[in-house]
Amino acid sequence: MSESAAVSARLADDAARRSQSRARWLKAILPWHWISSALTLAGLLAFALTGITLNHAGAIEARPVVRSGELQLTVAQRSVLDRAAPRAEGTTTRAPLPASLADGWRAELALSWPDGAIAEWSAEEIYLALPRPGGDAWLRIDRRSGLLEWEDSDRGSIAWLNDLHKGRHTGALWSAFIDIFAAACVMAAVTGLLLLALHARRRPSTWPLVAAGLVLPALLAVWAAH
Repeated sequence: MSESAAVSARLADDAARRSQSRARWLKAILPWHWISSALTLAGLLAFALTGITLNHAGAIEARPVVRSGELQLTVAQRSVLDRAAPRAEGTTTRAPLPASLADGWRAELALSWPDGAIAEWSAEEIYLALPRPGGDAWLRIDRRSGLLEWEDSDRGSIAWLNDLHKGRHTGALWSAFIDIFAAACVMAAVTGLLLLALHARRRPSTWPLVAAGLVLPALLAVWAAH
């Protein structure tokens, strides 16, 4: 075999090995990419849309629906509160409302809060804050007069989606979902970058576009911050 033929054979072997290696990487990366992309598709669309609504929150008019009212407690109810009051002189303490009263008030006032929700107790009043995504509510009891005041406001579906985006008053379960969703998005992005690298030789615009996607937001952030 001539020297040129040997060189050609080596080059062919090297090309074949590179092709096999590339095929193995594609086979390994593709399942991770399409699974993570499929899992995050709906979430990415929702977070992107709520990113727009949050960015233009001042231009999107919200008209909260507000309900409020008062309720005079009975002597028996006030007695239950007095017995359940935390023993702390002259300070504000935190403790849940008595379950026997809380269950009835939730039904009567059409308010919702979890069992064991913590209220602030003082010698003058009991205050229970009830924030939630897209709305807010509170309940206040004057311990001297026995008057219960309450208010509930609903800011609408856009505010609800915006608060889900921010994880505002959403609880531990939604917070855990956001963490898992973010990890899946990182997986989709990293595997997508690896796939770009594998195809970059055939697509010369790959790295200039990737660089533009990195540099332009950085420049805009620096410019906007100054």
